[in-house]
Amino acid sequence: MIYEEENALHLRQGHETLTVEAWGKNSFRVRSTRYPDYTGNRNALTMAVRATRATVTVAADAQTGQITNGKLTAKIDAYHNLSFFNQKNQELLRGYQRNRVDEMTTEVDQSKVNHFNSALNIDSREFKSHLGGDFELKVRFEAYADEKIFGMGQYQQDFLDLKNAKLELAHRNSQASVPFMISNRGYGFLWNNPAIGDVDFAKNLTEWHALSTKEMDFWITCGDEPSEIEKQYAAVTGTVPMMPDYGLGYWQCKLRYRTQEELLTAAREFKRRQLPISVIVIDYFHWPKSGEYTFDPAYWPNPQEMIDELHAMGIKLMVSVWPTVDETSSHYAEMAEKGYLVQAERGVPIAMNFLGNNGFVDFTNPKAQRYLWQLLKKNYADKGVDLFWLDEAEPEYTVYDFDNYRYYAGSNLQVGNQYPVDYSKAIFDGMQASGQQKIVNLVRCAWAGSQRYGALVWSGDIDSSFQSLRNQLAIGLNMAIAGIPWWTTDIGGFHGGVDDDPKFRELVTRWFQFATFCPVMRMHGDREPHTAPLSQVGGGKMPSGGATEPWAYGEQTYGIMKKYLQLRENLKDYLRVQMQAAHESGTPVIRPLFYDFSTDSVAWKVENQFMLGPDILVAPVLYEAASSRKVYLPAGEEWVNVYTAETLPGGQTVQAETPLAQLPVFVRQSAYQGLEKAFLVIR
Repeated sequence: MIYEEENALHLRQGHETLTVEAWGKNSFRVRSTRYPDYTGNRNALTMAVRATRATVTVAADAQTGQITNGKLTAKIDAYHNLSFFNQKNQELLRGYQRNRVDEMTTEVDQSKVNHFNSALNIDSREFKSHLGGDFELKVRFEAYADEKIFGMGQYQQDFLDLKNAKLELAHRNSQASVPFMISNRGYGFLWNNPAIGDVDFAKNLTEWHALSTKEMDFWITCGDEPSEIEKQYAAVTGTVPMMPDYGLGYWQCKLRYRTQEELLTAAREFKRRQLPISVIVIDYFHWPKSGEYTFDPAYWPNPQEMIDELHAMGIKLMVSVWPTVDETSSHYAEMAEKGYLVQAERGVPIAMNFLGNNGFVDFTNPKAQRYLWQLLKKNYADKGVDLFWLDEAEPEYTVYDFDNYRYYAGSNLQVGNQYPVDYSKAIFDGMQASGQQKIVNLVRCAWAGSQRYGALVWSGDIDSSFQSLRNQLAIGLNMAIAGIPWWTTDIGGFHGGVDDDPKFRELVTRWFQFATFCPVMRMHGDREPHTAPLSQVGGGKMPSGGATEPWAYGEQTYGIMKKYLQLRENLKDYLRVQMQAAHESGTPVIRPLFYDFSTDSVAWKVENQFMLGPDILVAPVLYEAASSRKVYLPAGEEWVNVYTAETLPGGQTVQAETPLAQLPVFVRQSAYQGLEKAFLVIR
């Protein structure tokens, strides 16, 4: 039976209830359950939305119905299948259903006979019950041969279009599942379920899969432009805060500054060389033991004095925080007793073995959030630490047995993907309560909605190679489409770089150039050769990697990096405008060409270039020893080559020269006058 109630469209079919309700502009939230009622969980849909009056129509026999909210219409047909249409009555998405027509109990629409007449007996929504528990869920939609799919977060692969890809809906080190996608068919889709699972954008069907859940929950929107879809998504899940001005500059990091004097020596050298620097970072194991959340006094004897000197130089300090708590640390027993640690379904609750047996803080517990923040406030923030590096945010279990962990909010299988959101929220809420504004924290993982809590996501512990660089370009753009506009990557990669290797010097130069145009420009890496540990106690037990400062790679590389550091400074006014758009509307800072040129069919196919804001087109050099590369200039505009000042018409592919000091960059002719001076430094 199909019916209207409280301005929503409902289907009652045996034990299943399906509800389609207006949720934001041109959008619906769609839920289904086999329990008497919904859980009430909003998951990623945390923003208050303006009440919208939808138009609901139900047939007299209660066998069909539809609901319209602005440009989007949802229909439930006589076979209990759900489909979505835009304002032109063009089909955007339809449930995948294969049943015998002669088994239907209602009058058959002959136009659908070929579509449904099948002995497969496959429904678009499948709830498979667990013995004595909840449900495994599969939700299926038709596949469209011409469809292109973008977004979904961070997966270590070098392609942008996700059509025909299968993705794990789970977090790992360097993988962040952010289940929002945009289709070239004109819709956006959020899988609003933090359960562990997968999605298959296959050639024959699209299938979303949750291993354990209580209900189906997704959100769908439509728009005439990708920008309209993105803004509607941000309106229901939230936008980033305004990026502080220091975030627009250069961030210096390495694995790892071992002592207070090492860090200050590097900072002073930046100033001596008159190199721009906004943030410097103290990495992990500056603490005496995981879970102490304080500086090891043997190596960081006077943090307040150090921070005061950094601030006097105009440098902000970021400090690494891990959610790991060593079982021999001073807080472990109390946290375990109060239920502030992640539990195990089997065995002991030790989730990571790294310099000791460690549990993880359970950030789904609000009391655990507050407990941890008080430690961070006392030992870091009150001493002047400006921002935090929230590492291990997946969390990074030593063994990714997702079914073996239980949180305050439920089993990992049902709620696990929510963990990095709550991690960011814990620190954001604490900083905000302490009076801070324009909050940004570096975090290694995210889910839908993380952006609300100042999450600057980086792409994890990646390797140092051109293949990895190609991966990062695709990752950064798909993260942006997934609603995470603050994104960064380790310049040069994390694992494997050797400072005096000519091949690595080429790679780190190309990566540095790429990062100049990313939302945040941040150096990091575990360079070779390593140094020996300082001692066998406390923070001294960890070795350190080689230098990562710009002067570490030889004079040629240093000369190029100096120019791009200055270019980044020159672009701050432009970057500030893009950060304002991200804050106000969820507009991605970097984005694929199709975002700004959706009517150009070629732009939807270009995967190795991007736009920084609406006016700067960047074509990274992604292959070793490349002396030139092809660059597509979108139609409908004229483009200026920033190295030659030559104006070229759009709608064509050009061959751009790529000597080591040059990264191909083109600017819209209409914006060139205002940006020309910024680029003079790299000519």
